[in-house]
Amino acid sequence: MPKKVDHAQRRVLIAEALLRLASTGGLEAVSLRDVAAEAGISMGAVQHYFATKEEMLAHAMDYAVQRAGERIEARLAENPEQVTTRDVLRALMLEMLATTDDSRREFLVSIAFFQRAVAAPELAAHYREFWPRLEKWITEELREAQTAGELTEEVDPAREAELIVLLPDALSQGLLLGHRTEQDAAAAIDYHLDQLFD
Repeated sequence: MPKKVDHAQRRVLIAEALLRLASTGGLEAVSLRDVAAEAGISMGAVQHYFATKEEMLAHAMDYAVQRAGERIEARLAENPEQVTTRDVLRALMLEMLATTDDSRREFLVSIAFFQRAVAAPELAAHYREFWPRLEKWITEELREAQTAGELTEEVDPAREAELIVLLPDALSQGLLLGHRTEQDAAAAIDYHLDQLFD
């Protein structure tokens, strides 16, 4: 009797294999064959789910974003009764820092994804869809905080949302190159949020 395949699990297996490979060698060196070998499945099995490399890359980035979201939710669940807008944004920014094996891998892959997206319109479209959505969500959180009196009227929620997304990326570059410590990066995030929610 043929073995029943868990398709969702197989797609996760492929995404994780791609993330491991891309975080060490970049996306240019990653082929469908490489991912199949890393995942321990046939190339035909990979092609069953993804007709092109670009489709596979887009799926892997979606998977990485979903996984990061789950880690943020886990951070916030530690003290569910005391979660403020500042807490939510701090959890988001700390999770975006390249400080753990998962977040370092995802940050490196996001850089490789960005480089490839510059020359691949379908990937660029995927990139343009995700980041504005994240900034819009942060903007809405900040507007609600402003309405609740947590932020002054002078704060521009849309501009602050841009900075909140950009700051962890800039700090992560220094982390990966040894220019700053994890404590330094967290302190910079706290400093920014303290100024914002003063």
